[in-house]
Amino acid sequence: MRIKNLTLKNFRNYASETFEFDGGLNVLFGKNAQGKTNCAEAVFYLCTGTSPRARRDRQLIKHGEESAEISAEAEGRYGNLSISAVIRENGREVKVNGSKITRNADLLGNINSVFFSPSELRLIQDGPDERRRFLNISISQLSRSYYTSLIRYNKILEQRNNLLKDKDFSLVMETLPVWDEQLCRYAAVIVKKRAEFCERLSPLAKKEHFALTDGAEELEIYPEKSYGGSESEIEEQLYNELKRGYERDLRLGFTCTGPHRDDLNIIINGADAKHFASQGQTRTAALSVKLAEMEIFKEYSGEYPVLILDDVMSELDLPRRKKLAERAQGMQTILTCTHAERVLYGRQAKKIRIEGGVIKR
Repeated sequence: MRIKNLTLKNFRNYASETFEFDGGLNVLFGKNAQGKTNCAEAVFYLCTGTSPRARRDRQLIKHGEESAEISAEAEGRYGNLSISAVIRENGREVKVNGSKITRNADLLGNINSVFFSPSELRLIQDGPDERRRFLNISISQLSRSYYTSLIRYNKILEQRNNLLKDKDFSLVMETLPVWDEQLCRYAAVIVKKRAEFCERLSPLAKKEHFALTDGAEELEIYPEKSYGGSESEIEEQLYNELKRGYERDLRLGFTCTGPHRDDLNIIINGADAKHFASQGQTRTAALSVKLAEMEIFKEYSGEYPVLILDDVMSELDLPRRKKLAERAQGMQTILTCTHAERVLYGRQAKKIRIEGGVIKR
């Protein structure tokens, strides 16, 4: 998979620019706060329908403008592809090959991408929300059924939580089983897909980490909570868990059990990385997870995703920079940095200098 070109109009600090990308390494360089990360963000947005930085789409619109446009042409093993998005204050319009799509599920999987930036260290250091976010974004690109189940699960969960706050106890007890039956149906899909993903992620991340640390460290990743059996058996387990937690849920006013509360254990040399990993160990572990994610995409789709490395090299020591540069060969990579010559290590690359949201040719 490779993106051939990307056009930005009124996106972040860009008025109107078109990037032409090569199939190998593309280096976006320039001083800080010039728009390099904004370009990387736009690529990821077209791949996933979400920004790795902004909570709301309207934050992506250039100050003083009413809308922003992103469009790209790509090619992969199944031919050429075009994707565009017009972002407005009150919504957006996304098209794939000229046809308007109404569901984000129809956007996912057209262009797969893996995004890595210094902020991805939150995957290791922060709370369970960050690790669930990682799983949700990654698996959603691989499975539309996962994404659809996740959307429906969250909607039903919100309704269940609202019900738990109702003062009419008899109404709550009468209605909860109805919501729980629907909730567990979608929860079982989420739990099963996550388990399958982690089962593949764990050995791949372990291998990547071993290589990056020259065998000095061992990385383990596994779900904090495991559910055995088929999807229907998991559904039954989840339903019984919810039933056992009625008293607690009613007392607290929200649902305490389910995939919205699950977490991943990330262990380095037998110690919990969240609490005991150094900054260097955290960077290496996060990078190992991202490289493993890249391999999973390759296994599922038959081709590597677009690898987006946003200001990563500045966070790594020289040996790991070189290993990452070697590892990124054979796939399209979009890399942002301040000095191009510091990240090439003899590799051929397309260099694009950005200054104030403008490509300097």
